[in-house]
Amino acid sequence: MSWYRRSSAGWVLNLHVQPGAKHAAVVGVVESGQPGKGPSLKLRIPAPALEGRANAAVLRFIAKTLDLPRQSVQLLRGEHSRDKQILITQPGVDPQRLLQARGND
Repeated sequence: MSWYRRSSAGWVLNLHVQPGAKHAAVVGVVESGQPGKGPSLKLRIPAPALEGRANAAVLRFIAKTLDLPRQSVQLLRGEHSRDKQILITQPGVDPQRLLQARGND
């Protein structure tokens, strides 16, 4: 099981988001502590988890990192959770490119 999978609409990404960080960065792939949940890509986002700001920052970060239009990245699940599912509607993109945005800390 991977942190991303192909769907009929594009790519579905499983993310674990840490809001309120100093800067936006990909931490790496982490295993869920919940049985059957599978791995997630952990992101640090500087926006607070307040009024949807962190969600918007996650979508902008993914779009910018993958060089996609913002409207190609959508939140599927997890609006009020750190665990999120994101849909990328560009089937030709490689989600593995997000790992290149890893922080050095």
